[in-house]
Formats: sequence, C-alpha cells, structure tokens
Amino acid sequence: MTLDAEKTAEDIEKALTSLGKLRILRILMKMPDHAFTRYEIGKKTPLNQTDIKNNVKTLVEIGWVKELTTQHLQKYSINLDNEVVSQLCDFFKRIRYV
Repeated sequence: MTLDAEKTAEDIEKALTSLGKLRILRILMKMPDHAFTRYEIGKKTPLNQTDIKNNVKTLVEIGWVKELTTQHLQKYSINLDNEVVSQLCDFFKRIRYV
C-alpha cells in the first residue's frame, strides 16, 4: 500500500467510524452549496453540540469538510474538491442515502 493509499484508508476509517459523522456528512452532501453552522447541523440531527463539534473537527482535519468564517460565525460545507468525498457522495446518491 502506498503512502497516499494508506492516508486515504486512514481518512476513510476516521470519517466513517461513527453514526454522528455519517449523519453530518449526509446533511452536508444533501446541500453541497450551503454552509451550515454547528447549530444548524444540530437542528437537523439528534446529536448534541459536543458530538457535533468533535465530529466536525475530525472531518475538517482530514479535509472532507471545509470550515468557513463569516461574520464571526464558523460554517461548514462538504469538500467536493476532495476526490474521495466526491466519489463517496456519488455512491451515496446512487444508493439513495443522500
């Protein structure tokens, strides 16, 4: 396994190892042109704010989610520039998860 393949595998394992991260990814993939605050994510999921904060942090660290700051608010959107995320989004659409 090459270094890039190992990193990709690690990122996939980090991103898909919890129900919370899957729920966040699903919301962001459903509306890829929208940037969500953690509050908005909380309104759309049964997750508490601590879980949202921790899960979003991981997704940002691996580059699957973009973090934007507007008017002193942190907002998050799906990073479709990431090839793995783009392919995963296509897969989720095909199986009607998104």
